[in-house]
Amino acid sequence: MKFILTKELGRLSRWLRILGFDTIYYRGDTLGTLIIQALRDNRTIITRRKDIKHLQKCTVVVDSNKLYAQLQEVKDKLSLKIDKEKMFTRCTLCNRELKEVEKEKVKKLIPEYVYQHQKLFRYCSACNKVYWAGSHWGNVSEVIAKL
Repeated sequence: MKFILTKELGRLSRWLRILGFDTIYYRGDTLGTLIIQALRDNRTIITRRKDIKHLQKCTVVVDSNKLYAQLQEVKDKLSLKIDKEKMFTRCTLCNRELKEVEKEKVKKLIPEYVYQHQKLFRYCSACNKVYWAGSHWGNVSEVIAKL
């Protein structure tokens, strides 16, 4: 399932990426452009905007201001299945799929402590960002367990 989120849902878009969902964060104001992009890419629009609620087939309107409640709403309204194998497979900044990379290839991009203690690294070729299983992996797992 692929999503496009409107600009008031930046944190939610990041979390959907963490969970492995292909998620575009649309920062524009033009409703027509948003709809065209959603239809072209076969994406579900997730928004807090009530003015596009009429597009029921391709839109989920989130009511809550709180991130956890937003995640719960999206999960419930779309009957999302969270696959732990897909978690942390997308760049949280740009949405690109991450590639596993040998630690030697990213040594200059990560702190020495991380290099010494971690084995698995994922890399975003668009952002030049490196990801690894830090303490945030446990935090995400806790949130998922609550969902």
